[in-house]
Amino acid sequence: MAVTQLFRLAVCRSTAGATLRAHRRYSKLQVSPALSERLRLFESLRERRSDKRQADASEKPLSVRLADGRTIKGTAGVTTPLSVAQSVRVKGALVSRVNGELWELGRPLTSDCEVQLLGFDTVEGKLTAWRTGACVLAAVLEGVFGAEVCREGASELGLFCDYLLDNSCFSLADVEEKCRETAAQKLPLSRLELNVQEVQELFQSSSLRLRLVEEQISDSTVTVYRCGDSVAVCNGPVLPHTGLLKVFKLQQLSSVTLSNETDSSGLTRLLGVAFPGEKDRQEWENEQEEARRRDHRRIGVDQELFFFNEVSPGSCFFLPKGAHIYNTLTDFIKSEYRRRGFTEVVTPTLYSTALWERSGHWEHYSENMFTVTSEGSQTYALKPMNCPAHCLMFEQRVRSWRELPLRWADFGALHRNELSGALGGLTRVRRFCQDDAHIFCAPEQLEEEIVACLDFVRKVYRVFGFSFHCLLSTRPTPCLGEPEQWDDAEQQLERSLQQFGERWELNPGDGAFYGPKIDIQIKDAIGRQHQCATIQLDFQLPIRFDLQYVGRDGQLHRPVMVHRAVLGSLERMIAILAENFGGKWPLWLSPSQVMVIPVGGNNESYGREVVRRFHEGGFMVDLNADHGATLNKKIRSAQLAQYNYILVVGDKECESGTVSVRSRAGKQLGRRPTEEVLTALTQLRDSRSNLDQF
Repeated sequence: MAVTQLFRLAVCRSTAGATLRAHRRYSKLQVSPALSERLRLFESLRERRSDKRQADASEKPLSVRLADGRTIKGTAGVTTPLSVAQSVRVKGALVSRVNGELWELGRPLTSDCEVQLLGFDTVEGKLTAWRTGACVLAAVLEGVFGAEVCREGASELGLFCDYLLDNSCFSLADVEEKCRETAAQKLPLSRLELNVQEVQELFQSSSLRLRLVEEQISDSTVTVYRCGDSVAVCNGPVLPHTGLLKVFKLQQLSSVTLSNETDSSGLTRLLGVAFPGEKDRQEWENEQEEARRRDHRRIGVDQELFFFNEVSPGSCFFLPKGAHIYNTLTDFIKSEYRRRGFTEVVTPTLYSTALWERSGHWEHYSENMFTVTSEGSQTYALKPMNCPAHCLMFEQRVRSWRELPLRWADFGALHRNELSGALGGLTRVRRFCQDDAHIFCAPEQLEEEIVACLDFVRKVYRVFGFSFHCLLSTRPTPCLGEPEQWDDAEQQLERSLQQFGERWELNPGDGAFYGPKIDIQIKDAIGRQHQCATIQLDFQLPIRFDLQYVGRDGQLHRPVMVHRAVLGSLERMIAILAENFGGKWPLWLSPSQVMVIPVGGNNESYGREVVRRFHEGGFMVDLNADHGATLNKKIRSAQLAQYNYILVVGDKECESGTVSVRSRAGKQLGRRPTEEVLTALTQLRDSRSNLDQF
């Protein structure tokens, strides 16, 4: 046996021994027979995988390129992102990206690659910490408190565990303390990729656990981890060991209602967060306080923009000021449509199920649709998307290559039957509208169309002041279509991104089942990331609807279909913008642009004349003629209501045809002629500037 093989075998045995000792050190209570059998199965499967990895190990030299340009030499199957981080003295790394793919720090590298090390200050780092925290919490609930954990996981809000436990009477402080004690033992997290049959065998003792796991399965394999005497299911990378988490904060308990059920499942959800250190916890709490201050739901109430009512759950009622923002955003996109060759169409809201069966949505999406029955047994459904209707429009007559590309935009109302528990303000609703458009083009036109879509995105997001980056989401498993078709489409998208010139990353395996896509992530004023714009290629709908056009050669050809949105849902974008600006809307978007305040009753008629002129100029303008309030109180009220500009008119202003201008921030901009102010504010509004002064 070669020396390297002997060394590898010794290391593997040593690691396995250390792992076993760590697990044994953790076990303080008697493990139930069901858990004991689950652990036995897990270790048996892990041993088989370990033997296969040893057989497959190549130990060839490899080169690792870091984000700062440095290059590190390593060995395939041995070198890990963790060892790379240690060699270059990078502290705080929690997870990595290897050639664009999220990669655990302890997972060996296999070939030459680019490695990006990510800490808790990134979304990926937080989620990795919180997935690990969920594993620790599951281990504590099962091993210390005797619960049956049925689901664990993490989101951008924190970690959670869903569990069953009769007569539970523990405090959150007790669980927090046990989580800290458990994490301090530096328990390794042993990872396994299992197929569906192996998952069913592993969780055979818990029908509810197995049901919830099967609902999570979107691939041919499921990733499971052992943490202590607990086996958890995770849909992403975790930390090398639990010792990297120092602080736990458990927040609340709530009951869980399962999908497609109205009765209580008996499950309880425990929510929390976990941190590498106290400093991270403090920064997170500061971020949460800032987020609460900027919450769009509070802003919506305070500024009388919108409200919700149980007579139409998940559907927003936009009041006049909210409707102004809504319509201003729509007009902005429509003005860009005219410049970019898009034409608007109007399509029905209600369709026979025959359309959805033809498009394939009925099979995969019917439970998310609102349906009605008419004329006996005929079933109709409210549209959750516009694409099938646009396919119908394309096929209405023979199309020529001279017509392409066809760029059709649609602002029709969409309805999706979201679960009531998932609804939250404007960010998750049942009735919404997208700046939705579909492009039908010849294959040779695709690259140019994608670049034009990306330029559209850049123009809009720069107006809002958002920074952004792109994700190229490639072929998932399973997917529809031929591999050659996917390869060609992905290459075209990559060339378009390179030509676009903005930062982009590879997002392997996250494409739609019908085609690859480009997702655009924006960053708001407090550093949160949101995914709004998307550009998706679709191979399947043109096939399902048998869409064709006559080419230059006189033959029939299949068009390429591109789904694209820039704002995404208008409702969600309004929520993001409200929180990004903290309710301090820029002039062009503001629902409260100008407040006119007469000083004394004698100047009220002149104040009304100023209001009339600004109203005719297209401004959202109001008059405060409350005779019972002092001038300072009126000005303060206008500032609190976030009026961009306050125009005070007294005797001198009335005599000279001027207004005394103050900004929302309280800066006095002086007495100026009314027409001059009107012209300046019109230019500021029409340029869609985010500046506060003119």
